[in-house]
Amino acid sequence: MEKMKQRPVATTHRVTIGRLAVAAVALGGLSSSVLAVGTAGATTSRTAKTVVVATVKSTKFGTVLASGKTLYTVKPSKTACTATCLKVWPALTLPKGVKKATAGSGVSASKLGTVTRAGGVRQVTYNGKALYWFSGDTADGQVNGNVTDEWGKWSAVVTAKSKSGSGSSSTATTSGSGGTAF
Repeated sequence: MEKMKQRPVATTHRVTIGRLAVAAVALGGLSSSVLAVGTAGATTSRTAKTVVVATVKSTKFGTVLASGKTLYTVKPSKTACTATCLKVWPALTLPKGVKKATAGSGVSASKLGTVTRAGGVRQVTYNGKALYWFSGDTADGQVNGNVTDEWGKWSAVVTAKSKSGSGSSSTATTSGSGGTAF
Protein backbone atom coordinates (compact mmCIF):
# COMPACT_ATOMS: atom_id res chain seq x y z
CA MET A 1 0.00 0.00 0.00
CA GLU A 2 2.83 2.34 0.68
CA LYS A 3 3.94 1.84 -2.90
CA MET A 4 0.48 2.82 -4.08
CA LYS A 5 0.61 5.95 -1.96
CA GLN A 6 4.05 6.79 -3.31
CA ARG A 7 3.04 6.14 -6.86
CA PRO A 8 0.26 8.76 -6.95
CA VAL A 9 2.61 11.20 -5.24
CA ALA A 10 5.28 10.52 -7.88
CA THR A 11 2.72 10.96 -10.68
CA THR A 12 1.46 14.15 -9.11
CA HIS A 13 5.05 15.26 -8.72
CA ARG A 14 5.76 14.54 -12.40
CA VAL A 15 2.67 16.45 -13.45
CA THR A 16 3.74 19.33 -11.27
CA ILE A 17 7.22 19.33 -12.82
CA GLY A 18 5.67 19.10 -16.29
CA ARG A 19 3.32 21.97 -15.53
CA LEU A 20 6.18 24.01 -14.13
CA ALA A 21 8.22 23.35 -17.27
CA VAL A 22 5.33 24.45 -19.51
CA ALA A 23 4.78 27.53 -17.36
CA ALA A 24 8.49 28.38 -17.48
CA VAL A 25 8.57 28.05 -21.26
CA ALA A 26 5.42 30.16 -21.61
CA LEU A 27 6.79 32.78 -19.25
CA GLY A 28 10.10 32.80 -21.12
CA GLY A 29 8.24 33.31 -24.40
CA LEU A 30 6.14 36.07 -22.87
CA SER A 31 9.26 37.74 -21.50
CA SER A 32 10.86 37.56 -24.95
CA SER A 33 7.76 39.13 -26.48
CA VAL A 34 7.77 41.94 -23.94
CA LEU A 35 11.48 42.46 -24.47
CA ALA A 36 11.01 42.55 -28.25
CA VAL A 37 8.17 45.07 -27.96
CA GLY A 38 10.26 47.15 -25.55
CA THR A 39 13.19 47.04 -27.94
CA ALA A 40 11.03 48.04 -30.88
CA GLY A 41 9.68 50.97 -28.89
CA ALA A 42 13.20 52.01 -27.97
CA THR A 43 14.24 51.94 -31.60
CA THR A 44 11.26 54.09 -32.55
CA SER A 45 11.99 56.63 -29.83
CA ARG A 46 15.59 56.95 -31.04
CA THR A 47 14.59 57.81 -34.61
CA ALA A 48 16.20 60.87 -36.05
CA LYS A 49 14.43 64.13 -35.37
CA THR A 50 15.72 65.57 -38.65
CA VAL A 51 16.58 64.35 -42.12
CA VAL A 52 19.69 65.85 -43.68
CA VAL A 53 20.18 65.73 -47.44
CA ALA A 54 23.76 66.44 -48.51
CA THR A 55 26.08 65.66 -51.40
CA VAL A 56 28.75 62.97 -51.59
CA LYS A 57 31.37 62.22 -54.23
CA SER A 58 31.07 59.21 -56.52
CA THR A 59 34.10 58.50 -58.70
CA LYS A 60 31.88 57.21 -61.50
CA PHE A 61 28.99 59.69 -61.35
CA GLY A 62 30.35 62.85 -59.72
CA THR A 63 28.52 64.56 -56.89
CA VAL A 64 25.31 62.81 -55.85
CA LEU A 65 22.62 63.47 -53.26
CA ALA A 66 22.64 61.33 -50.14
CA SER A 67 20.94 61.03 -46.80
CA GLY A 68 23.09 58.32 -45.26
CA LYS A 69 23.11 56.52 -48.61
CA THR A 70 22.69 57.66 -52.22
CA LEU A 71 19.28 59.08 -53.16
CA TYR A 72 17.35 58.26 -56.34
CA THR A 73 14.38 59.54 -58.32
CA VAL A 74 12.12 57.48 -60.55
CA LYS A 75 10.56 58.04 -63.93
CA PRO A 76 7.56 55.80 -63.19
CA SER A 77 6.27 53.01 -65.39
CA LYS A 78 2.61 52.00 -65.49
CA THR A 79 3.13 49.82 -62.39
CA ALA A 80 2.71 51.86 -59.19
CA CYS A 81 5.42 51.70 -56.52
CA THR A 82 3.54 50.05 -53.66
CA ALA A 83 4.59 47.82 -50.72
CA THR A 84 6.85 45.43 -52.66
CA CYS A 85 8.53 48.30 -54.49
CA LEU A 86 9.07 50.22 -51.24
CA LYS A 87 11.00 47.25 -49.81
CA VAL A 88 13.50 47.59 -52.66
CA TRP A 89 13.20 51.39 -52.92
CA PRO A 90 12.46 52.83 -49.44
CA ALA A 91 11.10 56.36 -49.60
CA LEU A 92 13.03 59.13 -47.85
CA THR A 93 10.42 60.28 -45.35
CA LEU A 94 10.38 62.76 -42.50
CA PRO A 95 9.82 61.71 -38.89
CA LYS A 96 6.37 62.49 -37.52
CA GLY A 97 6.04 66.16 -36.64
CA VAL A 98 8.98 67.27 -38.82
CA LYS A 99 7.90 69.63 -41.61
CA LYS A 100 11.00 69.77 -43.84
CA ALA A 101 14.38 68.18 -44.51
CA THR A 102 17.60 69.98 -43.66
CA ALA A 103 19.94 70.99 -46.48
CA GLY A 104 23.41 69.67 -45.75
CA SER A 105 26.72 70.33 -47.47
CA GLY A 106 26.32 71.08 -51.18
CA VAL A 107 22.50 71.20 -51.15
CA SER A 108 20.31 74.26 -51.68
CA ALA A 109 17.46 74.35 -49.16
CA SER A 110 15.20 75.93 -51.80
CA LYS A 111 15.36 72.71 -53.86
CA LEU A 112 14.14 70.53 -50.98
CA GLY A 113 10.44 70.00 -50.43
CA THR A 114 7.92 67.34 -49.48
CA VAL A 115 4.96 65.51 -50.91
CA THR A 116 2.31 64.00 -48.61
CA ARG A 117 1.78 60.25 -48.99
CA ALA A 118 -0.89 57.93 -47.60
CA GLY A 119 -1.37 58.25 -43.86
CA GLY A 120 0.00 61.79 -43.84
CA VAL A 121 3.62 60.64 -44.28
CA ARG A 122 5.84 63.36 -45.77
CA GLN A 123 8.27 62.17 -48.43
CA VAL A 124 11.26 64.39 -49.19
CA THR A 125 11.56 65.81 -52.70
CA TYR A 126 14.39 67.49 -54.63
CA ASN A 127 13.37 69.85 -57.44
CA GLY A 128 9.86 68.44 -57.05
CA LYS A 129 10.88 64.79 -57.51
CA ALA A 130 10.34 62.26 -54.71
CA LEU A 131 13.52 60.77 -53.23
CA TYR A 132 14.23 57.10 -52.54
CA TRP A 133 17.09 54.94 -51.30
CA PHE A 134 18.07 51.69 -53.04
CA SER A 135 18.28 48.57 -50.87
CA GLY A 136 21.21 47.34 -52.96
CA ASP A 137 23.42 50.21 -51.78
CA THR A 138 25.15 48.97 -48.65
CA ALA A 139 27.72 51.72 -48.07
CA ASP A 140 27.94 55.49 -48.33
CA GLY A 141 28.64 56.72 -51.84
CA GLN A 142 27.59 53.50 -53.58
CA VAL A 143 25.46 53.98 -56.69
CA ASN A 144 24.05 50.56 -57.58
CA GLY A 145 20.49 51.65 -58.31
CA ASN A 146 20.68 53.23 -61.76
CA VAL A 147 18.34 50.62 -63.21
CA THR A 148 15.06 50.16 -64.99
CA ASP A 149 12.66 47.72 -63.35
CA GLU A 150 8.93 47.06 -63.28
CA TRP A 151 8.31 50.33 -61.38
CA GLY A 152 10.25 52.59 -63.70
CA LYS A 153 13.66 54.04 -64.48
CA TRP A 154 15.63 54.84 -61.34
CA SER A 155 18.47 57.36 -61.37
CA ALA A 156 20.84 58.68 -58.73
CA VAL A 157 20.43 62.41 -58.24
CA VAL A 158 23.63 63.87 -59.71
CA THR A 159 24.28 67.51 -58.80
CA ALA A 160 27.67 67.74 -60.59
CA LYS A 161 28.96 65.23 -63.12
CA SER A 162 32.24 63.43 -62.78
CA LYS A 163 34.94 64.67 -65.14
CA SER A 164 35.58 61.02 -66.03
CA GLY A 165 31.90 60.44 -66.89
CA SER A 166 30.87 60.34 -70.54
CA GLY A 167 29.47 63.57 -71.96
CA SER A 168 30.58 66.91 -70.57
CA SER A 169 27.74 69.11 -71.72
CA SER A 170 26.30 71.13 -68.86
CA THR A 171 22.87 71.06 -70.51
CA ALA A 172 22.53 67.27 -70.46
CA THR A 173 19.83 65.97 -68.14
CA THR A 174 21.31 62.54 -67.53
CA SER A 175 24.85 61.37 -67.10
CA GLY A 176 26.27 58.78 -69.46
CA SER A 177 25.66 56.13 -66.82
CA GLY A 178 22.06 56.97 -65.95
CA GLY A 179 22.23 59.45 -63.07
CA THR A 180 19.86 62.39 -63.27
CA ALA A 181 21.56 65.78 -63.24
CA PHE A 182 19.81 68.69 -61.49
